Amino acid sequence: MEIILAGVLFNLFFAHSAALYFHAGEREEKCIIEDIPNDTLITARFKMQQWDLNEQDFLPSAPGLGMVVTITDPNEELLLSKVYGPEATITFTSHTYGEHSICLQSNSTRLMVFAASRLRIHLDIQVGEHLFDETIAQTKDKVNEVTLRIEHLIEEIQHIMKEQGYQREREEFFRQKSEDTNSNVLWWAVLQTIILISVGVWQIKCLKDFLIAKKLV
Repeated sequence: MEIILAGVLFNLFFAHSAALYFHAGEREEKCIIEDIPNDTLITARFKMQQWDLNEQDFLPSAPGLGMVVTITDPNEELLLSKVYGPEATITFTSHTYGEHSICLQSNSTRLMVFAASRLRIHLDIQVGEHLFDETIAQTKDKVNEVTLRIEHLIEEIQHIMKEQGYQREREEFFRQKSEDTNSNVLWWAVLQTIILISVGVWQIKCLKDFLIAKKLV
């Protein structure tokens, strides 16, 4: 029971999910950037509908309405490029850590039947999602149910540990960058001081030579 409770608390505090909606026009591309660890399952669900800006209500979907989904990794390598219908679920696994770009674009130029209409796209992104089959809870084998639930929670905890490890690596990377930047700033300040002192000495020498040449000293 304590293990299950701990797993539930982990899920509440560390679940990584991004659910949102946005408006787009004909052939207008919208991109979402997700910072993802390597070897991580990503599930993206989207649903697109035509939205009347004046009436603030949904319109009937245009025939052949669909979405072109393009996914690239931090090295700008193409992971996925495919045409889907107005509603779909996409899954892929990251091969490297970093910022992945998920871009969506309508596949039609005949969407806007009304001038004041736009596409409303609902997008839900789950990182490291491991769904638990709730039908298992209906089984009469309680031992098997508890075992499967524990296995599911262990998978969730492993994902949380991977996410925490990735965040520690990112923190170390940025800390090292900050230290390098501070070091460079310090050396630049030292260099500026040396230049100013050198210019001051040179000006004094020039002034002294001028005064000697004019026999003022």
